[in-house]
Amino acid sequence: MAKRVAIIASNGGLEAAYKVLNIATAAAATDAEVGIFFTFEGLSIIHKQSETMLKLRPENEHFSEGFKRANVPTVSELLEIAQDSGVKMIACQMTVDVMGLSKDDFIDGIEVGGAVAFLDFAYDADVSVTF
Repeated sequence: MAKRVAIIASNGGLEAAYKVLNIATAAAATDAEVGIFFTFEGLSIIHKQSETMLKLRPENEHFSEGFKRANVPTVSELLEIAQDSGVKMIACQMTVDVMGLSKDDFIDGIEVGGAVAFLDFAYDADVSVTF
Protein backbone atom coordinates (compact mmCIF):
# COMPACT_ATOMS: atom_id res chain seq x y z
CA MET A 1 0.00 0.00 0.00
CA ALA A 2 1.33 3.44 -0.95
CA LYS A 3 2.18 6.01 1.67
CA ARG A 4 -0.13 9.01 1.93
CA VAL A 5 1.16 12.57 2.46
CA ALA A 6 -1.19 15.40 3.50
CA ILE A 7 0.11 18.96 3.14
CA ILE A 8 -1.51 22.20 4.29
CA ALA A 9 -0.30 25.29 2.43
CA SER A 10 -1.41 28.35 4.39
CA ASN A 11 1.45 30.75 3.66
CA GLY A 12 2.16 32.74 0.54
CA GLY A 13 5.44 33.88 -0.88
CA LEU A 14 7.91 32.18 -3.12
CA GLU A 15 9.66 30.46 -0.22
CA ALA A 16 6.43 28.77 0.87
CA ALA A 17 5.57 27.75 -2.68
CA TYR A 18 8.91 26.01 -3.11
CA LYS A 19 8.63 24.26 0.26
CA VAL A 20 5.14 22.95 -0.47
CA LEU A 21 5.83 21.89 -4.04
CA ASN A 22 9.24 20.39 -3.26
CA ILE A 23 7.78 18.09 -0.62
CA ALA A 24 4.72 17.29 -2.74
CA THR A 25 6.67 16.38 -5.88
CA ALA A 26 9.32 14.47 -3.93
CA ALA A 27 6.63 12.44 -2.17
CA ALA A 28 4.84 11.78 -5.45
CA ALA A 29 8.15 10.65 -6.98
CA THR A 30 8.34 7.97 -4.28
CA ASP A 31 4.87 6.78 -5.31
CA ALA A 32 3.14 8.34 -2.32
CA GLU A 33 -0.42 9.55 -2.66
CA VAL A 34 -0.23 13.32 -2.07
CA GLY A 35 -2.90 15.88 -1.25
CA ILE A 36 -2.40 19.62 -0.69
CA PHE A 37 -4.97 21.88 0.97
CA PHE A 38 -4.38 25.51 -0.03
CA THR A 39 -5.84 28.08 2.35
CA PHE A 40 -5.46 31.79 3.08
CA GLU A 41 -2.21 33.14 1.60
CA GLY A 42 -1.38 29.65 0.34
CA LEU A 43 -3.99 30.15 -2.38
CA SER A 44 -1.50 32.42 -4.16
CA ILE A 45 0.54 29.33 -5.05
CA ILE A 46 -2.22 27.96 -7.29
CA HIS A 47 -3.55 31.31 -8.51
CA LYS A 48 -3.31 31.93 -12.27
CA GLN A 49 -1.29 35.06 -11.45
CA SER A 50 1.11 33.23 -9.11
CA GLU A 51 4.18 34.31 -11.07
CA THR A 52 3.47 37.95 -10.24
CA MET A 53 2.02 37.31 -6.76
CA LEU A 54 4.78 35.14 -5.32
CA LYS A 55 7.80 37.13 -4.22
CA LEU A 56 10.82 36.37 -2.08
CA ARG A 57 10.97 38.22 1.20
CA PRO A 58 13.59 41.00 0.96
CA GLU A 59 16.02 39.14 3.23
CA ASN A 60 15.83 36.12 0.89
CA GLU A 61 16.22 37.85 -2.47
CA HIS A 62 19.70 36.37 -2.77
CA PHE A 63 18.05 32.96 -3.28
CA SER A 64 16.92 34.07 -6.72
CA GLU A 65 20.39 33.53 -8.19
CA GLY A 66 20.71 30.23 -6.37
CA PHE A 67 17.47 28.97 -7.88
CA LYS A 68 18.79 29.82 -11.36
CA ARG A 69 22.24 28.38 -10.71
CA ALA A 70 20.77 25.13 -9.37
CA ASN A 71 18.28 24.89 -12.27
CA VAL A 72 15.35 24.74 -9.85
CA PRO A 73 12.08 24.53 -11.79
CA THR A 74 9.72 27.50 -11.60
CA VAL A 75 6.59 27.33 -9.50
CA SER A 76 4.55 26.86 -12.68
CA GLU A 77 6.78 23.97 -13.72
CA LEU A 78 6.54 22.39 -10.26
CA LEU A 79 2.76 22.71 -10.32
CA GLU A 80 2.71 20.95 -13.68
CA ILE A 81 4.99 18.20 -12.36
CA ALA A 82 2.75 17.82 -9.31
CA GLN A 83 -0.38 17.57 -11.44
CA ASP A 84 1.27 15.12 -13.84
CA SER A 85 2.26 13.06 -10.79
CA GLY A 86 -1.32 12.88 -9.55
CA VAL A 87 -1.02 15.27 -6.62
CA LYS A 88 -4.50 16.19 -5.42
CA MET A 89 -4.85 19.96 -4.94
CA ILE A 90 -7.76 21.44 -3.01
CA ALA A 91 -8.45 25.16 -2.63
CA CYS A 92 -10.23 25.93 0.65
CA GLN A 93 -13.83 26.83 -0.20
CA MET A 94 -14.23 29.06 2.86
CA THR A 95 -11.10 31.07 2.07
CA VAL A 96 -12.00 31.31 -1.61
CA ASP A 97 -15.37 32.76 -0.57
CA VAL A 98 -13.89 35.11 2.03
CA MET A 99 -11.40 36.47 -0.50
CA GLY A 100 -14.07 36.90 -3.18
CA LEU A 101 -12.33 34.46 -5.52
CA SER A 102 -13.72 31.71 -7.72
CA LYS A 103 -12.45 28.49 -9.25
CA ASP A 104 -11.67 30.48 -12.42
CA ASP A 105 -8.94 32.37 -10.51
CA PHE A 106 -6.89 29.20 -10.16
CA ILE A 107 -4.93 27.00 -12.52
CA ASP A 108 -6.81 24.19 -14.22
CA GLY A 109 -7.19 20.96 -12.31
CA ILE A 110 -7.73 22.48 -8.87
CA GLU A 111 -10.60 21.19 -6.77
CA VAL A 112 -12.42 23.72 -4.59
CA GLY A 113 -13.66 22.06 -1.44
CA GLY A 114 -14.25 22.49 2.24
CA ALA A 115 -12.03 21.34 5.05
CA VAL A 116 -13.91 18.05 5.19
CA ALA A 117 -12.78 17.23 1.64
CA PHE A 118 -9.17 17.53 2.79
CA LEU A 119 -9.77 15.80 6.10
CA ASP A 120 -11.23 12.79 4.31
CA PHE A 121 -7.86 12.50 2.59
CA ALA A 122 -5.75 13.44 5.62
CA TYR A 123 -7.34 11.03 8.11
CA ASP A 124 -5.42 8.20 6.48
CA ALA A 125 -2.17 10.10 5.98
CA ASP A 126 1.12 8.58 7.03
CA VAL A 127 2.76 12.02 6.97
CA SER A 128 1.21 15.45 7.56
CA VAL A 129 3.09 18.67 6.87
CA THR A 130 2.04 22.30 7.25
CA PHE A 131 3.67 25.29 5.57
